[in-house]
Amino acid sequence: MARNKHPEQTVTHILDTAAALFFQKGYDKTTLQDIINATKLSKGAIYHHFASKEAIIIAVVDRVGEAQSAMLAKVRDRKGLTGAEKLREMFRTSLRMSFQGKILHMLPFIIENPKFMTLQMQSILGEAAPDYVLPVLREGIADGSIQANHPEELSEVLLILANLWLHPIFRPSTPEQVRARCAFFNQFTRQYGFELLDEDLIEAMAEFSRT
Repeated sequence: MARNKHPEQTVTHILDTAAALFFQKGYDKTTLQDIINATKLSKGAIYHHFASKEAIIIAVVDRVGEAQSAMLAKVRDRKGLTGAEKLREMFRTSLRMSFQGKILHMLPFIIENPKFMTLQMQSILGEAAPDYVLPVLREGIADGSIQANHPEELSEVLLILANLWLHPIFRPSTPEQVRARCAFFNQFTRQYGFELLDEDLIEAMAEFSRT
């Protein structure tokens, strides 16, 4: 059997195709055979790169995370903003990215799969907090726009609250419940000199909870 001379292109093809199917049909309604048919690859070629449909969707979600990381890095390195302004832009853009309707079709897997939740926590504590949010908090402390004595701990708490507790993606919530949590979140951050959620973002999150 001839060896695949372009394995990275094959992986990209599988993930692009699978993502389109997940977004169109939903994760549960997409079968591995659907992916095989759409990619026009053999079952062996698929299994050479991914052990299961679950492994494929984890890779798809990872790519979404990579796009968010690139966005966070761009905001972190932007000139002409205070630390508090950068932090607000990070949270606004990141949360809005996660409201994309396409993500809704992967919700059952994301919510119910403990492996994904573990990866989510590892990503927050091992990458997003120390690499993106913490430098911005320290910058804000230096320029006076943020008042915090424990920036490392604050970076972790902010992300855990925003990604797991605040976001309606992880539990059924009414718009009123979402607005109440957003109000508390702003009250919590106000003690550090900033608010991260404006009215437009709060209403976007409330509307997201209706889907």
